[in-house]
Amino acid sequence: MPIEILMPALSPTMTEGNIAKWLKREGDKVKSGDVMLEIETDKATMEVESVDDGVIGKILYGDGSKNVKVNQRIGVILKSGETAADIDKFSPPKTATAPTPTNAPTPAKAATAIAAATTPATSGGGGSASIGGGTASRIMVSPLAKRMATEAGIDLAKVTGTGPHGRIVKSDIESFPSGGGKGASPAKAAPQPGILDAFELIPHSSMRKTIAKRLTESKRDIPHFYLSQDLDIGALMSARARLNANAPIANEKGGDKAPAYKLSVNDFIIKAVAMALAKMPDVNAAWSDDGMMKFQSVDVAVAVALPNNGLITPIVRAADQKSLSVISNEIKELAKRARDGKLKPHEYQGGGFSVSNLGMYGIDQFTPIINPPQSCIMGVGAGLEKPVVRGGKIEVATVMNVTLACDHRVVDGALGADFMKLFKAFIEEPVMMLV
Repeated sequence: MPIEILMPALSPTMTEGNIAKWLKREGDKVKSGDVMLEIETDKATMEVESVDDGVIGKILYGDGSKNVKVNQRIGVILKSGETAADIDKFSPPKTATAPTPTNAPTPAKAATAIAAATTPATSGGGGSASIGGGTASRIMVSPLAKRMATEAGIDLAKVTGTGPHGRIVKSDIESFPSGGGKGASPAKAAPQPGILDAFELIPHSSMRKTIAKRLTESKRDIPHFYLSQDLDIGALMSARARLNANAPIANEKGGDKAPAYKLSVNDFIIKAVAMALAKMPDVNAAWSDDGMMKFQSVDVAVAVALPNNGLITPIVRAADQKSLSVISNEIKELAKRARDGKLKPHEYQGGGFSVSNLGMYGIDQFTPIINPPQSCIMGVGAGLEKPVVRGGKIEVATVMNVTLACDHRVVDGALGADFMKLFKAFIEEPVMMLV
């Protein structure tokens, strides 16, 4: 019997995903471990591997398919000896029912809309779809999308559907350029933006929708408070320079003469955060309605900007037990794979504390938003030369501002202040991180 390819749940919060691209086509052979397609989830674009051997017999949702539900059948693999005739034995894939809008039409009007939606188009350009076993030239459109198109004066023949099997859905009408219909009534056509208000509407990715949803909830539901302080990083910069200058060659026997590590300021910050969390486990915790969740491992998430303007936070596990060089190389590898969309779910899910560093962008200071369900995130600014007073004299020092955002349900003001004091001690005397 043919093997179903189902939309996988690639993260605990994933309920649907978009098919970015099939890397295998109908008729291609696949083996267990072969990458079949790329799926855009609420977190990242990830590769999906085959777990079976066979031939891709049918692709049910092609490149660019949007909002495909988890466990929805998206394709079929034929095993040895099976033919395309075996695919016909499968029942049609079940599609999710769209929620009824609050202004839904009466049953009589709904029946009329459905009938109109399945009537062969008079203006041509419709796709070919099988309904009830027959094949006819028609425009596949949901009743809601058809009504919206009628009200906006949009010619459905000009709209490209992104729903299952090319069906035109609500989002296709919303993103269609206004005023594109034939003979649209000026009273019903959507208003045209003025010259100064012209814009291009770019559909949101699943990642951007998730970022917006989670951070809106965080800012609304978590009682943030902020602790900010300046740190003298002169000793850190000196230690960093000496350690990098004395880094061994990674591969002395081979042709690669690159050093085994190249430490950044951010590496010291991750290490200092981890060591402070290990000494103050009450900060390494998160709120839940049932009780305080105290994490048993010190796992620090690091914010990484992605090429598509997204954001992901790969995690350095057990960071308090790792050396600066190990942390440095691990972050570089995680960041590279994050930008390439190659991270595995366990590499970016979880973590008890986040660090977001905008210093490399020239930002002096900022107040970050907590990444739920964590209780703290540290915003790191650039190291700048500033005048400081020492022993009654004005001197120039390299100063870096950090701001800690805390969930007041977990970290009180005094606890947060004690954490910042300990973190400051590690940063300004980095030798303390070596003992």
